[in-house]
Amino acid sequence: MTAGRAPAQVRRCGFTLLELLLVMAILAVAVGMVSLALRDRSSQRLEEEAARLAALLEGARAHSRALGAPLRWRPLADAPGFEFIGLPSARAWPNRWLDEHTRAQVLNPLGVLSLGPEPMIGAQRVVLTLASQQRVLVTDGWGPFVVSTDEAVPAAP
Repeated sequence: MTAGRAPAQVRRCGFTLLELLLVMAILAVAVGMVSLALRDRSSQRLEEEAARLAALLEGARAHSRALGAPLRWRPLADAPGFEFIGLPSARAWPNRWLDEHTRAQVLNPLGVLSLGPEPMIGAQRVVLTLASQQRVLVTDGWGPFVVSTDEAVPAAP
């Protein structure tokens, strides 16, 4: 009786090409989303640290000019953090990194940034490091501190 069945009654096994393409498209979207979720977090954190430090340094420059008092900034060598030297004790400025593994190095012989009170502070550079990532904050002395787009980290003088 199987020989006499109509073609519509024949049972098919397997998947159609359309079904396979749909499954592959869903898998491709899922893999794309996972790869975006697994983005390098240390790079993103370091970008946040660099932007925050640039804003802090510019705020401190403005504060130094307003007070007419010298102000310096330096990273702490023995602890995760930094300090502003010359600020009145009445104002509490941040002194910790967002990520405790962040380290900074000022690229000048003294290891300290001069932030004012003069409007022209001289060219200065700070290298921020987190994991294997590095970012360089630079100023020409007239303009604000910005994250350098130059990937090469200059040697300390």
